[in-house]
Amino acid sequence: MKTFIVHFLIAFFGSYVYFKYGDPLVPYNAIWAVLVASFIMFLLWLTSPFYHRAYFHKLPQAISLFVYFLKELVVANFRVAYDILTPNYRMNPAVVAVPLTVSTDMEITLLATIITLTPGSLMIDVSADRKYIYMHTLYVKDNDMEAAKQEVKDGFERRILKLTR
Repeated sequence: MKTFIVHFLIAFFGSYVYFKYGDPLVPYNAIWAVLVASFIMFLLWLTSPFYHRAYFHKLPQAISLFVYFLKELVVANFRVAYDILTPNYRMNPAVVAVPLTVSTDMEITLLATIITLTPGSLMIDVSADRKYIYMHTLYVKDNDMEAAKQEVKDGFERRILKLTR
């Protein structure tokens, strides 16, 4: 994970230097800056097997987590917006205690952040023994708390574990 952060910073500053001091072939805007930084990240990723073998497999996992988060973000936004704009009330809020498989501070923080950023859900607390997180969610189908727990465990937590272990 440290290598990924170092590569991200190198790509960010490399993109900055390219547009600030270089002779760029493309105009400077956010899209081209992200594309140049992504290209630099890709080049660093290709060279990583020479000095950090696990990192070569971590980047696809990070992309997978990011794409899954974006998909869940869009679906949750549409679900909440649809519920607000229609006259029927489909929310069934509940507080769910989700058992944790993640154990480190970084993994728990990442999971809590992702849950909180997704509309319709909010991370409330972590138990003192760090074995449960308490999550408030607006949509629990048929009061099935186990399905709500499995949705978090099979979705975000599984992908976080693939990324960090």
